[in-house]
Amino acid sequence: MEVSYKWLQEFIELPESPEEVGKLLTATGLEVEGIEKIDAVPGGLAGVVIGEVLTCAKHPDADKLSLTTVDVGAEQPLPIVCGAPNVAAGQKVVVALVGATLHPSSGEPFQIKKAKIRGAASEGMICAEDEIGLGTSHAGIIVLDPNGPVSQLPNGTPAARYFNLESDYQIAIGLTPNRIDAASHYGTARDLKAVLKRPLRLPVVDAFAVANTDLTLDVRVEDTTACPRYTGVTLSGLTVGESPDWLKQRLLSIGLNPINNIVDVTNYVCHDLGQPLHAFDADKIAGRQVIVKTLPEGTPFVTLDGVERKLTATDLMICDAEKPMCIAGVFGGQYSGVSAQTTSIFLESAYFSPTSVRKTAQHHGLKTDASFRFERGIDPNITVFALKRAALLIQQVAGGVVSSEVTDLYPAPIEPFQVPVRYRNIDRLIGIKIDHPEIHRILEALDIQAEEKTAEGFLAIVPPYRVDVTREADVIEEILRIYGLDNVPLSVNLAADSLSEFPKTDPDQWQSRVGQLMAANGFYEILTLSLTRPAYNDAIRSSLPGEDVTLLNPLSEELSVMRQTLLFSALETLLYNLNRRQKDLKTFEFGKVYHKVKLEDSTTKYVERMRMSLAIIGNQQPESWLQKSQPVAFHDLATAVQRVLNLFRVKAYDTQPADPTLFQYGLTYVVNKKPLVSLGLVNPKLTKLVDLKQPVFYADFDWQALLKLASPKVRYEEVSRFPEVRRDLSLVLDKAVSFEQISKLARQTERKLLRSLNVFDVYEGENLGADKKAYSVSFMLQDTAQTLTDVTIDKTMQRLMTAFEQELGAVIRK
Repeated sequence: MEVSYKWLQEFIELPESPEEVGKLLTATGLEVEGIEKIDAVPGGLAGVVIGEVLTCAKHPDADKLSLTTVDVGAEQPLPIVCGAPNVAAGQKVVVALVGATLHPSSGEPFQIKKAKIRGAASEGMICAEDEIGLGTSHAGIIVLDPNGPVSQLPNGTPAARYFNLESDYQIAIGLTPNRIDAASHYGTARDLKAVLKRPLRLPVVDAFAVANTDLTLDVRVEDTTACPRYTGVTLSGLTVGESPDWLKQRLLSIGLNPINNIVDVTNYVCHDLGQPLHAFDADKIAGRQVIVKTLPEGTPFVTLDGVERKLTATDLMICDAEKPMCIAGVFGGQYSGVSAQTTSIFLESAYFSPTSVRKTAQHHGLKTDASFRFERGIDPNITVFALKRAALLIQQVAGGVVSSEVTDLYPAPIEPFQVPVRYRNIDRLIGIKIDHPEIHRILEALDIQAEEKTAEGFLAIVPPYRVDVTREADVIEEILRIYGLDNVPLSVNLAADSLSEFPKTDPDQWQSRVGQLMAANGFYEILTLSLTRPAYNDAIRSSLPGEDVTLLNPLSEELSVMRQTLLFSALETLLYNLNRRQKDLKTFEFGKVYHKVKLEDSTTKYVERMRMSLAIIGNQQPESWLQKSQPVAFHDLATAVQRVLNLFRVKAYDTQPADPTLFQYGLTYVVNKKPLVSLGLVNPKLTKLVDLKQPVFYADFDWQALLKLASPKVRYEEVSRFPEVRRDLSLVLDKAVSFEQISKLARQTERKLLRSLNVFDVYEGENLGADKKAYSVSFMLQDTAQTLTDVTIDKTMQRLMTAFEQELGAVIRK
């Protein structure tokens, strides 16, 4: 967004330079991205001043030249040779000093230099209007009226000041979407008012008067949701033409091209006060009716750019008794706008729903100054003021009179926001304690009133145009940006605070952490389609939680249902890589699975859950001279699964056999009686289904259940000063007894001293007997309070052996 420095000065006194103003705006949150000088005429009359001709005599060697001395406010008058026939002593003239670059009305710019003309020194030039770009006349020099305004100006005054052609500055502001309140010179000046503690100068509309009611229109709003407020007035007796120079210069200073005096005024007020306006040719309004309503889907409408557009049923339109005239808040129509033949207008100033305007602008791909403001939320309480301001300006530049009363349809006024604010939260979020009177001064300067004041806080009454200030944190932000972030000292220990509650577990953060862990262990992430073959789901139907989600219009039969498992996505990816001679693979994937279930009331519920899968195939490591390659085994996958669980600090879980439909063998880890992860060797029937002939080890995590178990807490303990003691046992057990049963029983029997246990050998043979196996198990014992004695160790091991014998039927080999 661009604002004009001189235009801002109409709202607030600004002795500060444009650069200083830019710094102030940036400090308040209106980041200035650049400042560009705008000259009213090329060169800005730099180096051109007002002078007084003291003496004038004929040049002795040239009949058409005169020798003059000119006072330009310097210590000595300047000798200047002048060829103009009308130069004379006592005149107030326009003088270009040595070094000045002039931009004539025609021809190339040229620089003034010291010279000798026919032997006479000349240190400047007395200028004609065409020589400085102020006109086309070259009949003589510019002679200023000595009794006019120049009489109040000392010699040496810049000519740009006399001609009111001082340079302006275009300030480019990177306006964020939440600060639409500042999308005008008035809105920008409000921030300067608060930070500089200076009053605003608002335009005066007291001169607005209704001359007659000869052009009264019937105005109706049928959709008050999309148009909460609609105001308008008519003017007649207008003359459409070129705008005056001051108006054109204002628009050019912010990058807008002048069109005609009526349209230019509406654009001017839009950027002046932030209220978009639209002018309709009143003679083209059929039936003298203005109706704000929607039209049937597909209604054709030709916009101002000559394009025919098909309206949607939600597009709000400004219509007359017969036809649509304008897309409300977005774009005017080709046949209802102001033209050179227009003599009377209906001037509209309204508040349209941001949602309605945004939908329409997005659908039609139209972005205008009006839609930019309406779709973010303008001030609903400035419509009448802006209307009167525009009407007065139109009368000033195009003549005419007001020919109707102001129509103001506002059935449900928009109320201010009420936000409770506590002083302790202000101090906490800003980081320092600000005096309460200063807090209220800042808020009042921003038009935010404080009511129901107590020692603890107050109720902030926020005007509707501040659509971004609806919470306590927003009010505190307003206080801070005006108080000045630079005025808040940095503490030694930097910290951040917030009034918002954030989830303790961030799924995206955990997904990133797990992805990094897997990548660090040689896994590649894959991303696959959620669509799959019906045959895949049919192959594991008995293990699925519900019915398939079928596409109504599938692209092909092979991709006609949503997947219920990530397994086949992983298998197809492995096959794709194997066919390209990539044999040793480790993959992981995060993805959703889908199913539907029938509820008791015969309705259908669609369910989608997030899963994570791991898959490994081939060898543990590439072939090397250092060691032989070994094919991957179950424990390679189990190690990867354990690393994930360790990351989430999941320590306690039960195990049970994995689903035989999916796995030839494997385990399911269960937490709180719910499956957390299943892992094992994929059933060969399933690998054959995708033409995969190699064994695949696969793990499937319930990602949502895993997130619920995530713990951010870490407990650190000092390394014990007392040593660990190892004892080994050889247990002969039935083959049906798993190591998990041994581990669980051991930890239940000895909770204090047992630190860990591990199987270091498993033996099966004829000398043990049928259906028997021997586990060689090591037990690590440690007391954190004292060194273990042999007596304590022996008692502990005896309790363990007794438990194994009684509970598991173990035979202890001694």
